[in-house]
Amino acid sequence: MTIDSSGDRKVQGLSLRRLPKVALHEHLDGAVRPETILELAAEAGVPVPARDADGLRRWFAGRSGAGSLDEYLTSFALTTSVMQTEAALTRVTRELVADLVEDGVIYAEVRWAPELHATGGLSLAQAVEAVQRGIEEGEDDADAAGRSIRVGQILSAMRQNDRAQEVAELAVSFRERGVVGFDIAGPEDGFPASRHRAVFDYLAAEFFPVTVHAGEAAGPASIRSALIDGRALRLGHGVRLAEDLQMIDREGDEVQVQFGDLARWVRDREIPLELAPSSNLQTGAIAQWGEELADHPFDLLYQLGFSVTVNVDNRTVSGTSLTRELALLVDAFGYELDDLEAFQFNAASAAFLPVEEREELVEMIAEGFER
Repeated sequence: MTIDSSGDRKVQGLSLRRLPKVALHEHLDGAVRPETILELAAEAGVPVPARDADGLRRWFAGRSGAGSLDEYLTSFALTTSVMQTEAALTRVTRELVADLVEDGVIYAEVRWAPELHATGGLSLAQAVEAVQRGIEEGEDDADAAGRSIRVGQILSAMRQNDRAQEVAELAVSFRERGVVGFDIAGPEDGFPASRHRAVFDYLAAEFFPVTVHAGEAAGPASIRSALIDGRALRLGHGVRLAEDLQMIDREGDEVQVQFGDLARWVRDREIPLELAPSSNLQTGAIAQWGEELADHPFDLLYQLGFSVTVNVDNRTVSGTSLTRELALLVDAFGYELDDLEAFQFNAASAAFLPVEEREELVEMIAEGFER
C-alpha cells in the first residue's frame, strides 16, 4: 500500500487522517501556508523567492533537504518576516488550527518565539495575545463544524540570544491565558541549556513546564544539559540519544543493546521524546545512521521502551503533516494500529495539561481508535 496524494493511507482498513492525534512539537512559523505567505508578503512589501504557492513549496523543499539544521533554519527568515503584525499572527494561527483539525489532531501545543515577531513594533505581550486570538478563533471554527480541538501555546526563547528571562516571565504571566510551556530553540550546537541555567531555575521555582530542543544538532551532552540545567520534562527531538546506546549483539530481529547512563535515565524515567521523522532526516540529525527514513532510530527507541511521540516539527518547511508522518513510519517499520495508538497515548500522557485532562485525552484516543 502507498500513501495517497493527501498524505493519507489506510491501515487495517482505517484512514490515518481520521484517527485522533496529539501534536506536541508544532512550530507556528514553520507552518504558514504558502498562499498566505504570498498574500502577507504583498501587503508588507516583503520580497519572496517564488511567484506562486507551488514555487514556494519547491523553495522550502530545497532548503529543508540540504542536510543541516543551520540551512533548514534559513527558511524562517521568510516566514517570520510576514508575521510582524497582530492581524498576521492571528490569521496564521487560525489557519494552522484549521490545518490541525483537518489532520485529525484533537490536542496540540504550538510553539513559537515571540522575540522574532517584534520588529514591526509589537510588544511581546501583544504578540502572544494575537496568537491566542487565532487559537480561540480556530477552536470556535472547529466547534461550528462539529469538530473538536484544543490548542496551547509554548513560548520559545532563541537560545543564541539574551531574552530568555523576559520570555520565561512572559510565559508564566500568561499561564492562565493559553500558554502551557516554555522552550528554547534555534542553533543547538554551541548553545547548551546551561547558558540559560538561571532562567530554568526561575521556571522551576514557578513550577512551569519546560521542554528543550536537544539531541537534534548536538549529541548526548546537549541532552544531558537539557535535563540537568533545563529540568526538561520532554526532549525536543532527542533523536541523538541513540548515540548513548551500544549494539552488542544482533541475531535476526533480536538486538541486544547496552545502555549508557543517560539513555537509561531517559527510558526509565519515561521522559518523552518529541521525534519528528522527516525533519530529523532533512536536518541531518540521523545522518550517522543512514539517509533513509528506515534508518531512523525511531523503531529502536520504541522497541527498547522509550516514550516516543510522533511530530511534524514544521508543516510547511518540511512539507508534511502528522498523518503523513504516521504513514511514513508504517511503510518504514510495518507498524499496525496498536503501535500508532501507543504513540498517541505517549503524547497525551506527556501533554502540559493537568492529569485529569490528560486522562480525558487518553480516553478520546482509545475511543477513536476503537471506532
